[in-house]
Amino acid sequence: MNPKLLFWVPAALRMGLILAGVGVLWWLFGAMPALVAAFVALLVMVFVQLNYLYQLSDWLDDPKSGKLPDGWGAWTSIFSRLYRLRRDDEKNEAELTEWLARFRQAMHLLPDGVVIMDDVLFLEWCNPAAEEHLGLRHDRDKGMRVTNLVRSPDFMDYLILGRYDQPLTLSFRERKLIVHIIPFENRRQILVTHDITETQRAEMMRRDFIANASHELRTPLTVIVGFLEIAASEDLDAATRAAHLKLMTEQGHRMQHLIEDMLTLSRLESVDHPLRPEHVDIGKLMEQVLREARGLSAGKHEIDMTVEAGDVMGSAEELHSAFGNLASNAVRYTPAGGRIHLHWRDTAKGVQFVVEDTGIGISPEHISRLTERFYRVDKSRSRETQGTGLGLAIVKHVLLRHSGSLTIKSEAGKGSSFIVTLPKSTAAAPQPELLAG
Repeated sequence: MNPKLLFWVPAALRMGLILAGVGVLWWLFGAMPALVAAFVALLVMVFVQLNYLYQLSDWLDDPKSGKLPDGWGAWTSIFSRLYRLRRDDEKNEAELTEWLARFRQAMHLLPDGVVIMDDVLFLEWCNPAAEEHLGLRHDRDKGMRVTNLVRSPDFMDYLILGRYDQPLTLSFRERKLIVHIIPFENRRQILVTHDITETQRAEMMRRDFIANASHELRTPLTVIVGFLEIAASEDLDAATRAAHLKLMTEQGHRMQHLIEDMLTLSRLESVDHPLRPEHVDIGKLMEQVLREARGLSAGKHEIDMTVEAGDVMGSAEELHSAFGNLASNAVRYTPAGGRIHLHWRDTAKGVQFVVEDTGIGISPEHISRLTERFYRVDKSRSRETQGTGLGLAIVKHVLLRHSGSLTIKSEAGKGSSFIVTLPKSTAAAPQPELLAG
């Protein structure tokens, strides 16, 4: 039925009943009683309407705290519709609150910084990433001008000039940031910051790695190509030819070792080559490392070994590579007649492989960079000893895969100690056949 009819038909029926009652009183008791009854009925109706108006006004002052009355007559429909409207509003408000909470959670989890500003650059809101990138604090800086909070001439020029079609590359707080300004609505702007510090560092490391690898490969290739050109253009006596072949063989082995180390590093860093722990026989591994170190030394050093802890779980191949690199470095950088001690022990921190030598030692300023690829304290000596410059980088990546750590203690001219620590969780249970024996 038409809403207007729903309102007017009941009202007309009530007025008709009242008039009929007044008419009956007029016919039974005369005009005066009928008029008095009509007046009283009118007052009651006005009072009822005013009471409902008062209750509506009181409810409108605080819709959430009060309860709507049931109503009478047309008021029943009015209060019913108001109740439905309030229920729909509460539902919409709950949904809006939920979406707002999700939005804030998403903004908090974003790796990029997000800052909302008004048209005159006053801070309205920012997420934790923006606080970290720009040194802001939402609770402290809200309502303050962003150009007063981020003290950078390039940033201020970018905001003031308003040329937002191109992003700004900003160096700020030891970070490299890409800054975008996105105008939205009529009186607000969004500032987005993207941290590219690690990306640039990785790109720089990649460029350095390619440059260093190219340089390391170019030297032996130059030697080999040079000797081949000499051999092709001149008749050499047997002694000269043998000397040239020996040098070319040495340079070829150097290239082979370098490429093998580069492939090892690539495999260690690959997500397609996850660690598959196995039972590592430490006694067997240590004996192998000792034999290789003595072979490299060729009797020039005193090398001994102590094993005071049990086996571990891990990759035998990778641990052999790490331990072997540390032992071979000790041989290369310890003068003839020096002493090298290999030690496998159990400590409160975990199981440790220690290589101690009486070699040339390392100055403190170099220690923090030793695990960088191709970093050498003494480049000429490293080439003389056939080092690739990747050994300690391999050690670092092996230990990262085994949740281990490397500690270096050294003093120039007095020797060095390289300490590999593996967590106690890597300790392997005794093998049944060993227990039976």
